[in-house]
Amino acid sequence: MLEEGHSLRKQGTDVVIGLLETHGRKETAEKAEGLEIVPRKILEKEGFTLSEMDTEAIIARSPQLCLIDELAHTNAPGSEREKRFQDVEIILSQGIDVYSTVNIQHIESLNDLVARITGVVVRERIPDRILEEADEVIVVDVTAETLEERLLAGKIYAPEKVQPSLNNFFQRRNLIALRELALREVADTVEEEASNSTFIGQSCPVHERVLVCVSTYPNSLRLLRRGARIAGYMNAEFFVIFVDNPDRFLTREEALHIETCERLCGEFEGKFLRVKSYQVAEAIAEVAEQERITQIVIGESRQSRWKHFIKGSFTQKLMRLIWQKNIDLHIIATDPKVPVKDARGKGVKR
Repeated sequence: MLEEGHSLRKQGTDVVIGLLETHGRKETAEKAEGLEIVPRKILEKEGFTLSEMDTEAIIARSPQLCLIDELAHTNAPGSEREKRFQDVEIILSQGIDVYSTVNIQHIESLNDLVARITGVVVRERIPDRILEEADEVIVVDVTAETLEERLLAGKIYAPEKVQPSLNNFFQRRNLIALRELALREVADTVEEEASNSTFIGQSCPVHERVLVCVSTYPNSLRLLRRGARIAGYMNAEFFVIFVDNPDRFLTREEALHIETCERLCGEFEGKFLRVKSYQVAEAIAEVAEQERITQIVIGESRQSRWKHFIKGSFTQKLMRLIWQKNIDLHIIATDPKVPVKDARGKGVKR
């Protein structure tokens, strides 16, 4: 943030530091040299003297760009606003651009996940909308090993805080998991922007997304499990779709089977989609586009040779619908032990 501030200042932008927390770090203080710093507001509370960012002074100074550190910070008691991000919103409303910093563990929607990973409930959080409304989000990425080296060198915390930090929140496994979270969050932002861009004619997914197509045939459960394994290998989001013919009522056995598919999908932490349509292939292709699917899993065709000749292959039809959408199609062989039923529920030979 400070390096960017210096770069823009050299280009003629009016830049000030609204708030910088050095935490005693010499190199951070050195990077701030040469940039104007707006003095902090002094607060007196129960005999204690505290200081916070002076939002009104920043607005009165009216720079083009204000650098504000630690976006998730909770303001001291007696401040006009509870959270620093609320001060930032006031500054933005006055036409002043803001560059700020935040750690991945402070994002609201990730709070429960961060608690599971680290065993620590992070109290200072920012709403997800703050990131969503940002013009640009940049991830500052370092390896867990590099961060440990910086901690040990006293570049993050005071010496007495280093070892307790490494033994608790900043354990290597936690750092690796938090780094992955940060990279995924930015990747999701990039993907969302790409899919909404008017300059891109089709979706441009960053993450893999697997869609399994199930039917009333018993073999669908095997297909669903196979699709879940594929999603697991790819660390992909998992979806299951059942296309329901509006004119056909399911038998009790078929309805229970679809409920079982939906329950199993939930166990794999997937999203079950039930769509009513007369055109199965078209419905699957439409959902694949809406959900930015990258992999579709289907069972091998059960059509008779005569029906295949008259109507064409379902597989070929689906392939024609998705071939320009960068979607891979997986065709899973039918288990010969599972009986195949025709539309009337009678067994037929394969």
